[in-house]
Amino acid sequence: MTWSHVALNCRDMLATERFYTGHFGYQRARVVDLDGSAQIVFLKLDRSYLELFQADEGPAAAAVADGPHVPGTVRHLAFQVDDIDRVLGGIEGVRVTLGPLSFDTFIPGWRTVWITDPDGTVVEISQGYTDQDSPPPCPGH
Repeated sequence: MTWSHVALNCRDMLATERFYTGHFGYQRARVVDLDGSAQIVFLKLDRSYLELFQADEGPAAAAVADGPHVPGTVRHLAFQVDDIDRVLGGIEGVRVTLGPLSFDTFIPGWRTVWITDPDGTVVEISQGYTDQDSPPPCPGH
């Protein structure tokens, strides 16, 4: 089994597509026309995808700090980069919701910042994360 995709509801699909293609390296992989007036757009980066849908109007979870903390919502999307400051410098008008923060007490060199995409989805940009050598097993397994 491999990871496939995250589906995002978008206020402005074109703005969202430009954000992820322009700043994170995604490329269009497929466009599905629905009933002549709507589309689904798949964006691809390596072997993962973002699936973009036109959102219905209605309330949305607040995009604060590191994302919504309520069940049934995505807290945030995350990307690993070599240099947070360089990436942030290349994104004009970005709204930072938290950080940049240093997590050196956990992993030396680990830094993270959270921003929002055009639809308010929180996006984490992190540098320096590494896996734990021997993480404890899942309880009950």
